[in-house]
Amino acid sequence: MFQQVAVVGATGAVGQIILKLLEERQFRAAKFKLLASARSAGKTVTFRGQPHRIEELTFDAFQGCIASTPDDIAAKYLPAAVESGATVIDESGYFRMRPEVALVIPEINPQDAINAKGLIASPNCSTTQLAVALKPLHDAARVVRVIVSSYQ
Repeated sequence: MFQQVAVVGATGAVGQIILKLLEERQFRAAKFKLLASARSAGKTVTFRGQPHRIEELTFDAFQGCIASTPDDIAAKYLPAAVESGATVIDESGYFRMRPEVALVIPEINPQDAINAKGLIASPNCSTTQLAVALKPLHDAARVVRVIVSSYQ
């Protein structure tokens, strides 16, 4: 179990989905820190049947946390989060192509998340879905080439 988990953008659409999934899956953590912009700081969100006060996202907000953050925040805040000791799951595109950052799809390479050095990147949504579908085919009969068009 984690000591603290931070959800960045907890009042936004993606943050609300993350909170719903954490609740549905009964994700275990001693404390959840819900972070958002100064505009949302102080508001209350119900999570797991309890009110949680939204805290402002600052460079110090990640102390002792594992956190996930949206695109527009990654470059600015994630290096400070990793330096503070947080394990960060970055769903933005900012770090995903850097060779020193683990690019993880849990159904395919969960060991890379375990061995990551503070920062874990996630492929974009269409890549993740395709890779999960192709992995068993690749294991059965090596996939050599796939041509895909995505119109997001």
